[in-house]
Amino acid sequence: MVLSKSIFKCAPKVLFSNHGFFNFQGHYVNRLIGDGCQCHGSEQQQKRTFLSFPKSTRTREYRGRQLVGHTMEQMFEVVSDVDNYCNFLPWCKKSIVLHKTPQNLKADLIIGFPPINESYTSNVTLLKPHLVKAECVDGKLFHHMLTIWRFSPGLKREKQSCVIDFQITFEFRSAFHSHLSNLFFDQVARQMEGAFIKEVGKRYGSASMQPRNLLVNTSADTRNS
Repeated sequence: MVLSKSIFKCAPKVLFSNHGFFNFQGHYVNRLIGDGCQCHGSEQQQKRTFLSFPKSTRTREYRGRQLVGHTMEQMFEVVSDVDNYCNFLPWCKKSIVLHKTPQNLKADLIIGFPPINESYTSNVTLLKPHLVKAECVDGKLFHHMLTIWRFSPGLKREKQSCVIDFQITFEFRSAFHSHLSNLFFDQVARQMEGAFIKEVGKRYGSASMQPRNLLVNTSADTRNS
């Protein structure tokens, strides 16, 4: 059974609220043109939208920026622990590190949330404690996928804090997968961020503060300038 686009767009909180992750307010960039909620559109229009896969750009980008109550080192250790992704990261069914050095690792991962269940290989660059950058290298599932985590110092008065910049840019090879990502990937990306923060808390103890959204609303800035 395939759920219509309107179900996903109008009830994301119902579909994704049962995981208990932090509700980060990242910014989902480059949505498909005309992807607004069509709850009151005709059934024929909804079927045509879902099955025809509009020929707009399939590239998606999500960005988040948070001030969190954990250190750069703590965040780096969890984000770079690819072997354990399957134990705490939602929809990661398998994660195996094939090769690892202090600056680089290569891993096979399987992601799965209906109807997607696919594997891919990721090449990860490590710059402790500042950067974790992962790139898809096998090209079976994605034309390209780039995930970047940057960690920088937080508040001067709070040593146990840092700023996280999270960015994921990707393009599925499959038009079907691309369409599904347009329906709910912003929710998936937010929960991914929250899962990492939650795991850091489990390993290193309670955060010194609640996460704070630092993402700049560029459209508002433009209007006020």
